[in-house]
Amino acid sequence: MPSPALSEVESLVSEAFHTTVTIARSEQLAPWSVARCDLAEPPSESSTSALVPGSVIVKWLREDPSEFRTDPAQVCTERAALEFLAELGVDLVPRLVASDLTTGVLVLEDLFPRVPLADQIRRYGAAGAKTGLVSFARTMGQLHAATAGHAEIYYARRRTYGPVDPQIERLRFMGQRWTQTRRRIEGLGVTMPLRAERELASVHAVLAEPGPFLAFSNGDAGSNNFLVDGDDGRLTDFEFAGFRHALTDAASLAVPGPMWITVGDPAATGLEDEYRAALASGVPEAADDGAFGFAMAASCHLMALERLGGFDRIDARPAGDSSRVQRVFTLELAASTAERHRCLPHLTGWVREVARHLRKRWPDADVDPATYPAYAPRT
Repeated sequence: MPSPALSEVESLVSEAFHTTVTIARSEQLAPWSVARCDLAEPPSESSTSALVPGSVIVKWLREDPSEFRTDPAQVCTERAALEFLAELGVDLVPRLVASDLTTGVLVLEDLFPRVPLADQIRRYGAAGAKTGLVSFARTMGQLHAATAGHAEIYYARRRTYGPVDPQIERLRFMGQRWTQTRRRIEGLGVTMPLRAERELASVHAVLAEPGPFLAFSNGDAGSNNFLVDGDDGRLTDFEFAGFRHALTDAASLAVPGPMWITVGDPAATGLEDEYRAALASGVPEAADDGAFGFAMAASCHLMALERLGGFDRIDARPAGDSSRVQRVFTLELAASTAERHRCLPHLTGWVREVARHLRKRWPDADVDPATYPAYAPRT
């Protein structure tokens, strides 16, 4: 393990369990700055020896300045997030064992034998990973239900580790790249009508001011950040955690993020109902068809438009690049979500028009979604 030194990890774990702990073996879980450390059995005379786990997970900041996750504030955010959730009694995330904010090291509970849901989907397909997908939707809803109304508690804790602006965190994933991309698309001849403009403004307004739907998010609600064994799952990676509109996470059930070309229909698979039922246990407003449907459609549209960011870069790629197909499908899936919930008709019509235009501009992306299995991985 190149960083941190094993002796530092041993010292942190020993202090956490009040006994001498040594690492018998460590293995970096490439390509991430994460390692699994197997712990030697502590001295039997120690009163806490029975509490020491067989292994722990160690995370540290990346060293390459060209990569993400190099900001020390991310370590502060993840530590504050896990402490906050433990204080609420939310048993849906790994337990924080120890940390050193000076060196940027976190020691976490090892969630093995749980494995990433994304790996299950790649190996068994959507049908074979159905139990894990249901657990993912339910667990995400449970997290949101348990944390709604507790933003002040979290941010008070987070501020003990450094400054943070809740408004910036709430708007972090609100499609800021989209403005430039929209101008580029309109330059290609697909102008947004005034009624669609108004609906887009209502999308921003609802997601920027979530009201009762303000809930805690890990900031990256993807299947790669959900570890599952059967129907027993845990959410991980809270480096970009904060309070946001809950359904900006739930959009990942209906619209593909960077990992997948397409995803399954969450209404047909029951994933949306699983999420919604779990959310409603703590956010009763989720039972309102109009409020839930609008927020779900709004989140999917915003996610699709954000995914279209960097249009020029994608446009310049060679024919056959899977990112082109993914962008087309993402727009169409967002439109389908809005149509199913019977809202945002004018914005949806414009989004479908953009997708039709891109199918013509990129003939290699003019393909039938039925030829792709649900959760087809993007290369």
